Parts: sequence; C-alpha cells; structure tokens
Amino acid sequence: MSEVTDAVMQQLVEAARVARVRAYAPYSRFAVGAALLDEAGRIHAGCNVENAAHPQGMCAEACALAHLVLAGGTRVRAAVVVGVSDQPVTPCGGCRQKLREFADDDTPVWCADLHQVSARYTLGELLPASFGPAHIGAARP
Repeated sequence: MSEVTDAVMQQLVEAARVARVRAYAPYSRFAVGAALLDEAGRIHAGCNVENAAHPQGMCAEACALAHLVLAGGTRVRAAVVVGVSDQPVTPCGGCRQKLREFADDDTPVWCADLHQVSARYTLGELLPASFGPAHIGAARP
C-alpha cells in the first residue's frame, strides 16, 4: 500500500469534519463524520444517520463506503473518523468489519476531532486476526 501524504490526509480530515456537520443524530447527539480515500485518489465522505427504530441507523463509515462503491471505487487506501470525545473516536466493530471488505491490514485509520488528529491506527490494529474475503475464496477487486 502506498503511503498517504500529509496533504491528502488533511483533505480527508477536512472532508470528515464537513460531513460530521451534516450528521443526523437527534437521539445520541453524537455526530460523526468519516472520509475514505479510494484507489483512484478520490475522497468519499459520510455522516452518521440515526433512526428512531434503533439500530436501523447508519454509521458515518458505512455511509462513506456506500458513496465509495456508488462512485465505482473498490479499495480503501485510507480512512479518517471525526468525532468529539475525550477519547479518540474509532470505527465501531461493525464498521471495522465493513472496512475490512475493502481495505488491507496496513490501511491507515486516523481519528480526529474538530481541532487535531488524536490517533493513528492501521485497520489490522483495530481488527486483528480478521475474517475477510480471502477466507471464503472471494477475489478482491
């Protein structure tokens, strides 16, 4: 996997911050934005969208993945999640698995708030010994 430049990482952070503003979170009041970099260098953003019939809402990462796929993307080269908390906001377990479908263990995942990047992980650190397409003989795009 090629290294993501600081400039591209900053573009991802900004896209996730902008997406977070559009979050629909009337129940938790916990707005999250996410941005993904695809194999063509395009950025796809998403925000969480809650639903009164919990857990029917969508996480920001899932929204961003849907945008990536709709645009013809097949691989996630980097991800950013933006949320406001005392701890870095990482993808939930379900979204870690969703990202695994399109990303490799060494894919960088940055966590940021409104002012700074607070943590950097790889997907493999967030989801060790993961189950993925290769386990069922599926070829990755």
